[in-house]
Amino acid sequence: MATELGLTPRRVVAARNGDLLVFAVNGFALASWMSRIPDIKQALDLTPGQLSLLLLAVSAGSLIGLPLAGRIAHRYGAARTVRLGMLLAMPGQALAAVAVQFTHSPWLVVPGLLFVGLGNGIWDVSQNFEGTRIETALGKAIMPWFHAAFSGGTVAAALIGALLTQLGVPILLHIGVVVVVAAVAVLWGTGQYLPALDEGVDADTHAASLKGQRSAWTEPRTLLIGTIVLAAAFAEGTANDWMAVAFVDGHAVSKSLGVLAFAVFLIFMTAGRILGTGLLDKYGRVLVLRVLFGMAIVGCALVVFGPTWLAYIGAAIWGVGASLGFPVGMSAAADDPARAPLRLSVVTTIGYTAFLAGPPLLGLLGDHFGVLKALTVVGAISILAMLLVPVARPLPAPAPAPED
Repeated sequence: MATELGLTPRRVVAARNGDLLVFAVNGFALASWMSRIPDIKQALDLTPGQLSLLLLAVSAGSLIGLPLAGRIAHRYGAARTVRLGMLLAMPGQALAAVAVQFTHSPWLVVPGLLFVGLGNGIWDVSQNFEGTRIETALGKAIMPWFHAAFSGGTVAAALIGALLTQLGVPILLHIGVVVVVAAVAVLWGTGQYLPALDEGVDADTHAASLKGQRSAWTEPRTLLIGTIVLAAAFAEGTANDWMAVAFVDGHAVSKSLGVLAFAVFLIFMTAGRILGTGLLDKYGRVLVLRVLFGMAIVGCALVVFGPTWLAYIGAAIWGVGASLGFPVGMSAAADDPARAPLRLSVVTTIGYTAFLAGPPLLGLLGDHFGVLKALTVVGAISILAMLLVPVARPLPAPAPAPED
């Protein structure tokens, strides 16, 4: 397959390794911030509802960047687009950390978080776009590996965050080091990417090609895949935002043990993504996704209603359940390589709506019923996803052209 695309196997492997690093750094940077949320909540003296509104700034920024990312990546290539996202997200994290450390004002944290969301949205679409191109070049399903790399980065960040929280390391010092490391790693990783699809194509030709394409927002299959990704993103994103806080407030554990619960979730989600490619090849997308969404429901119930020791087991089951919905949705959206950038942009935009609706919904419910009980919403949305998974079946291969 790589030879058919004019690429050597060595070149494709280098691109794969570069994108694995970019995914890992993306997860590490995002989870580094999330791992300090209990400290941020305390430093800013926020209620769960107020914290949810603060986190809404990240989601709002993402929803600005996501619809634009597909066209930017299609025009300028994934490497340049990832770098653009990094150059927005990393300074945004630094700015937000400065505001938390020195001003203690939630309003002054918001601008930095908007840049975090904007940059992360652009970064996310473009790294997934590159992943689908590499998957096509290799001729086998490897998208879960990229998302496993993302999860691996979040695991490392969560464990480091738990340690730094226990040691009382200032948030600004922690985030400042993360920003520098992420910038260096992304610049190297994107340097290994495949050549841009439109390399050498002039702007007028590119604009004409886009003008002639039907909008992906009018495609029912793309919209339904986006809904599945939304449910998966809600199951994952809710844990990212609220798992540590829910254990601290609902199970009365220390902040470091709350972050440890978050780490358990991430470890098992990463394991699910590493092992998931074999399951997908053997059993197919539909059966695997149905089973995993069912596990997300069970895991969520154990976290909410079980005793503390069982809640940690529930966090592990929840992590496995949330592992494959997002990467499989990306692969399903990219079944037709010619339409992949535009469809990926639509699907990720719909998926990230969970990050927009999730924080305020959980926060408002948390104010009335407690953060822990508010997590039951994850189970309800996962039930909807189980009904929709058949649309993720691979598209049939195009019929061969008739011979003369």
